Amino acid sequence: MLRSPSQTKQTDEKELTSFAHESRHVEQFNSNKRKGEFFSDLCYFIKKLAPKVLEDHTSSSSLMDVLKLSSAFPLAAKIAAVPKQALTFSPFPKTRAPIFPLFLTLNAEMKSGIHTTATRQNDAAFSEAAYEAERLSLDAAARETMAEKSAIEAEDSDDPKAWKWVIRKRVWDLMEARNIAQFPRPVHHRIPNFIAADLAANKLSNLEVFKEANCVKVNPDTPQKQVRFLTLNGGKKLLTPQPRLRTGFFSVLEYSTLNPSTIKEACTSVGVAKYGKPIGLDEKIKVDLIVIGSVAVDPKTGARLGKGEGFAELEYGMLRYMGAIDDSTPIVTSVHDEQLVDDIPIEKLLIHDVPVDIICTPTRVIFTNTTIPKPQGIYWDKLSPEKLGQIKILRQLKSKIERETGQKLPSGPSEKLPPTARRGKR
Repeated sequence: MLRSPSQTKQTDEKELTSFAHESRHVEQFNSNKRKGEFFSDLCYFIKKLAPKVLEDHTSSSSLMDVLKLSSAFPLAAKIAAVPKQALTFSPFPKTRAPIFPLFLTLNAEMKSGIHTTATRQNDAAFSEAAYEAERLSLDAAARETMAEKSAIEAEDSDDPKAWKWVIRKRVWDLMEARNIAQFPRPVHHRIPNFIAADLAANKLSNLEVFKEANCVKVNPDTPQKQVRFLTLNGGKKLLTPQPRLRTGFFSVLEYSTLNPSTIKEACTSVGVAKYGKPIGLDEKIKVDLIVIGSVAVDPKTGARLGKGEGFAELEYGMLRYMGAIDDSTPIVTSVHDEQLVDDIPIEKLLIHDVPVDIICTPTRVIFTNTTIPKPQGIYWDKLSPEKLGQIKILRQLKSKIERETGQKLPSGPSEKLPPTARRGKR
């Protein structure tokens, strides 16, 4: 019986290595494995399915026949598209039963025809330590500035956002006081991580809208890390924004370009930078489900508060502009039960605030049946010059729209913002 993609991914590399040692092909095994992240999966496929089909160890066409047997093998189509002369084989010595009938060697022509995750991983220009150190430094600076900004706005009774900071602070304080909060702490001015976030993620993954989705957009925050893992491990396409939209726009990660040893890393900020494919505003993509982080959410109305920087709203607006989502695209959040509130006044929500359709907590799933209108795009008259200056992709989008329409777009009132992040080219 042919295996599903998730089962195929569960390759026992120790067993494969054992075969390589036993057959005195260690050097060739390691060399081939370095040439493609998919190599162990292909070995698994051949080991289990090929022995009864492949009698001619030198026949490329025979391998193509085996690969075409299973649409469940995620890289079959890619490999089948490679010219047959690009594949060469050498048989394993028959030191035991013919469990491993052939050994695949990838030559230069095949390597150039198949994208592997090793490209970014082996890029000497990319430094994980430097990337993470810079990200943490910029995040800390952003939180410090947001703390100052929130204190000013919360004390100004005329500020339309003052009430939001009151609710956020109450939830953050509660999570810390009751030790619900999890690393990174303190959770103030973050999408807060919480105890049993994985249970909330598991409930989310059991939703029909998740099971049926091919492409899922998930926020990059810690409490949704398990959601990102379940998305990739389930063979789905993961769309995730680059932190605070600093380095660009979104990155796409796909199950077929990862292996069991890299999927978990791909769910982190560093992993997205290493394995993700950056996309632009012209990318043709359809998002089937949006997973969004929250600080507080009202289960009766679907009203939601984020951490106060507005990035979730900007991401949503840009996806609307791209045609990747519409009003029917479900929006789900995963939170702790203590983040559920009943005092978000929907009449005070702003036009760009994003409501949620479904809430997943560690203990339950709530369908909000929200009637709050979803944003229709980016509201340029609400977007400050400082925020626009901070985010390159927004400036590009504004220029694009102005060129296409021949009209200058408005801008919103000035505000104090976290420091602009500038990363070196990689």
